[in-house]
Amino acid sequence: MDLQDQLKNLFPEHVPADEPNEAPKDDIWMQETPIICKYEKRKGKPVTILEGYTGADADFKKLAKELKTKLSVGGSFKNDQIIIQGDYRDAIMAMLKEKGFNVKRVGG
Repeated sequence: MDLQDQLKNLFPEHVPADEPNEAPKDDIWMQETPIICKYEKRKGKPVTILEGYTGADADFKKLAKELKTKLSVGGSFKNDQIIIQGDYRDAIMAMLKEKGFNVKRVGG
């Protein structure tokens, strides 16, 4: 007896929905000017910095969280910048271009 059968026994009146609900689409504000993606070394460790986003801070924080999750790295959001630990410029630029952002690579 699998989980579906057990649920049918517990809730015989329940009719499952035919189509699963789709996740809401990201409503991050897109901008015309490019986001600057640069590389620095801080205390001898490489970091990737994203700056130049002119939308709401909440959207930029949401973008930071998504990037950190997809790359499985640490980072932070400070002073209107996203700071990602490590040199992930290529991966970050590919993700942002896929979302529809203009990205400009600066340095190195």
